[in-house]
Formats: sequence, C-alpha cells, structure tokens
Amino acid sequence: MLRGRKIPCALTIAGSDSGGGAGIQADLKTFAALGVHGMSAITAITAQNTVEVTAVHPVPPEIVKQQIEAVATDIGVDAAKTGMLYSTEIIKVVVEEVKTHGFPVVVDPVMIAKSGASLLREDAKRTLINELIPLATVVTPNAMEAQEITGIKIQDIKDAELAARKIAELGAKSVVVKGGHILQGGKAVDVLYYDGKYHYFESERLESKTTHGTGCSFAAAIAAELAKGKNIPEAVEVAKKVVNMGIKFGLNIGRGFGPVNPMAELYKEASKYKVLKNVKEAIKLLEYNPEVSNLVPEVRMNLVMALPYAETLDDIVGVDGRITIVNGRAKAAACPEFGVSRHLAKYVLTAMKYDSSIRAAINIRYSMDILNICKKLGLSVSFYDRRKEPEEIKKIEGMSVPWGVEQAIKSIGKVPNVIYHEGDWGKEPMIVLLGENAINVAKLAIKIAKNLVKS
Repeated sequence: MLRGRKIPCALTIAGSDSGGGAGIQADLKTFAALGVHGMSAITAITAQNTVEVTAVHPVPPEIVKQQIEAVATDIGVDAAKTGMLYSTEIIKVVVEEVKTHGFPVVVDPVMIAKSGASLLREDAKRTLINELIPLATVVTPNAMEAQEITGIKIQDIKDAELAARKIAELGAKSVVVKGGHILQGGKAVDVLYYDGKYHYFESERLESKTTHGTGCSFAAAIAAELAKGKNIPEAVEVAKKVVNMGIKFGLNIGRGFGPVNPMAELYKEASKYKVLKNVKEAIKLLEYNPEVSNLVPEVRMNLVMALPYAETLDDIVGVDGRITIVNGRAKAAACPEFGVSRHLAKYVLTAMKYDSSIRAAINIRYSMDILNICKKLGLSVSFYDRRKEPEEIKKIEGMSVPWGVEQAIKSIGKVPNVIYHEGDWGKEPMIVLLGENAINVAKLAIKIAKNLVKS
C-alpha cells in the first residue's frame, strides 16, 4: 500500500471541559485548525460552563499513563502539550512518559480556571515546577502563573523578561510569558526567552469576554507547529495569531466568559469558494433583469460580499471595474475578485462590527422614488449627512464611509437594510442596500427595480 507524506500528530494531555471552551476540546479544535492530527490523554473530567467549575474528577494516573503509551507506541507523537494535570501523581506519570518517549512537550502550567476554581492541587505545584518544567520544550505561563512559579511580581515587560529567564533556568528550553493579564499598555506583548535571547510578539489588546480557553489554544497551537517541524519562534508567532483572531471572533455563548474560537481562520479560508460562487450567481441575476439598469448610478454599481470573520478589504469580494450598463442591461466589467472594492467594502466591514450576519452590499442610484419604494417594501431605512462629517474625520484617508455608516446605524439602533446619503461637494448621492449575502441583496435590488418601472 502506498503511503503519502507523514501526517503531523500532536497529543494533548489535559482535562476535559464539559462546556467545550477549554481543555482537550479547545486543544483538538486548535490542532485541526492547523492541519495536525490531534490525540488526547484525559487527566481529569470537569463539570464546567462559561461561569464556573462545579466538579473535578481526576482520572487514575495509571489510565493517564496508558492513554499516552497507547498513542505513542502506535501512532507516534511529534509534539505534545500539557494542560490541567491536577495532582502530583498524574504529573509524575506524565514526567515518566515524556522521558520514556522523548517527544517535545509544551507545558501550559494551568493552576486556576478563569472562574477562579483551582485546577492544580497545592501539593502538586512543586512537582510541576521541579519535575515537569525542566523537561519542557516551551513553557507558556500567563503573568499570574509566572509570578506563582518564580515569586516575581510581574507588572511590566522587564518583569516578564526576568521571570521568563528564571523559569528557563529550571531547565526548560524556552519560556513564553503571556501578556494578556497583568502587563499594561495599548498592546498585549508576549515575551519569549529562547537560546539566551528575547523575542517579542505584539498584538492589539482586545476588550472581550470570549477568552475562555485562550491559554489552552495558545499552547496547543505551539505544539501543532512544532509537530509540523517549525522552530520555536515560528511556532509562537503562529500561536499568537491564532489566539488573537480566536478572541476577536470568539463565541458569545453562556452567561460568563465565552470560548475562544481557534477555528476562525479555518472557517474564513474554507468559505472563499462559496462566497465567490454567491457573488457570481448574484451578478447573473442582475445582468438577466434589464430593469436593474435603472438603478445604476453615475459612478456605476458594485456588489460585494465578505468572508465570515472578515477583517480587511482583502477579505471582501467585489467587481473590479464595477457594474455598468451595456445595451440597456447591467453588465459586470470583470469577474468578481477579492480586494477590488474599497468604498462599498467599508460599508460591509463597518456593518459587521454591529451585526456579523450582514456581509453583503450593493450601491444603487439615489432618488426619492426609490427610497419610497424601499419604505413601502417594509425595509428599515437610515441615512447620514456627509455635510456634518467632522473635519478630523475628513483628514483621515478612508474614514468617511465608516463614520457615515456608524451614524446611520446609531440613529436607529441597528444595522438597517438601506443606508443613504444626499451627497456633498463632488460626491454623488447614493443608496446602499445591505444583507446577509450577495444573492439576497441582488434579489432585493431587482425587486426595487421592478417596482420602480411600475411606478
């Protein structure tokens, strides 16, 4: 039987989170998102949700040992990560297995849950510090955990550097002190100490309650990249991006801290074909219905649709050259592509901040007749006055549209179906239709166009 290239395999040695946000559930999602086969050795079963941990049942150490041996002796472990280990006895078993099989291991020194519940018995802390950390390829404490391990109060980058080096002196090959908890400033800075040098990984500091499982996903992402053969700084850089996006597009579920979404980038990439197909079908609808030509403005029309979790203009499909009129019909100048729309794409990006289900838009000619039709169809309509745009906004390139869209949304308290403005010096008045996908907004435009012809 012919075999292809070996599939990277990573092992998580951690607790189970019944809420699906942290522990092995987060780890396996992260492994899958990064193209690595995930395996698990469960150390404890927890009863928890987004608010609290209500029960912990540790798995017998011998069963933990057998889980690791089962996968290591057959499938093989390219890299592993540890999470909740709970007891001295479980830690000693993990130490034994790491020594026996020699796989690289990322140690996430989990001590306390986000809810405040203890996930590591007090008597097990010294075992973790003295026996497991010295075997680690990477240790990934947050600032509070690093403080617990070293006794160093961490308030700034210098403190994080000192703590990282002190943990490395225990024997760990490298240490990342994560900056999301205590370190202050406009950026969340993770400090990596590796091979006698410091590396810094910055990201925007996100104010979010979808942070449950961030530490698990971070360590799992590092393990996944190590399993794929990446070096330590490369692995940490990928992990930083995975977690930052996972927080930004986390899952708002439950009453407490919702889970991070390590699958966000995978979902975004996987949706590209569907989005392109949706826009192509929508263009066909517009071109097939001659009435649409009555909606094309002087600056021409465009139709755009965003990927889920879109962040930039490159995540939005539009028509290069826009949609014009040829022989009395709307006609796209080119095939839809990513990143070719600037103006209309900003409508969608801004709207998605308030309602992530709104991912498509089309601009049409402004007239009172068209606005009246929109209202008769029961569409929610809002507007903004370009003449009231603050001077400080006008001075910033590309900020006029986001400002206007936000004004329109705030004036009615939601993302409307229709946003319009009456123009300004050198700016044509315009109506923009918003919806969940390109086909929907195209059908809405066609409906408006047919009603306009009848009126």
